[in-house]
Amino acid sequence: MGPASRVNTWKIGHRRRPVSEAPWIRRLLIGAALAFLGFFLVVPLASVFAHALAKGFGPYFASFRDPFTLSAIKLTLLAAGIAVPLNCVFGVAAAWAIAKFDFPGKQMLGALIDLPFSVSPVISGLIYVLLFGAQGMLGPWLASHGLRVIFAVPGIVLATIFVTVPFVARELIPLMQAQGRSEEEAAIVLGASGWKTFWRVTLPNIRWGLLYGVILCNARAMGEFGAVSVVSGHIRGLTNTLPLHIEILYNEYNMVGAFAVASLLTLLALVTLALKSWIEWRNAPVSGAET
Repeated sequence: MGPASRVNTWKIGHRRRPVSEAPWIRRLLIGAALAFLGFFLVVPLASVFAHALAKGFGPYFASFRDPFTLSAIKLTLLAAGIAVPLNCVFGVAAAWAIAKFDFPGKQMLGALIDLPFSVSPVISGLIYVLLFGAQGMLGPWLASHGLRVIFAVPGIVLATIFVTVPFVARELIPLMQAQGRSEEEAAIVLGASGWKTFWRVTLPNIRWGLLYGVILCNARAMGEFGAVSVVSGHIRGLTNTLPLHIEILYNEYNMVGAFAVASLLTLLALVTLALKSWIEWRNAPVSGAET
């Protein structure tokens, strides 16, 4: 073996040798990450439950028997119960169209799906006020027909739908693009209709991504504050969702009530995180097999 061959062999071996940082650097980085997460995530979450239970379990559970709190819970569940299924249907349809078909305006549709990510929720709420408010474009027509959108449940539902539009679609689009079109095309060649192809081929392949998007969509719908705050009017017992009700209780110095209601949203966040981790764990073997 000549000198040049020995140099090339050394270079190849040198490139393949794994790079390992010093142990103290790894410990420092891990410690910094854990300290950051503990200070900015764990401590605030723990403080919510600590303040909620500051006077014991009696006042804590009594906070949920308040009629205004029950009304806020019902309205939050109603808004999420309408917004999430609608966004689920839209997200699947939009992802299927973008990933499986070519058509004019495809890039524009993808950009519009991302619009709620780039627009402030407060601005989106103001848009609905300008459209459906008493002095808005459609306000006089709605008033003449006895219809009310702003400062009513329809406005809250519309604002919730707007801010949660991207979640399902953005989870499914890259997944369906990675899967390609070959299975659907094979099913159609074998005589399956478009509807049967969707139910038998497309939907089983995207079920975990769809569930993941629905979980995130529901968490955002139940925790939305900015857009809902603008269109709700803060009518206590009528148009206050859980985040708005928490703000009112806090401004009234009802700390136990405010943190007790906030603990509901905190539990929702923890459940969402647990479901997210479970879905990622559930998909890990499949991803490894494909790789």
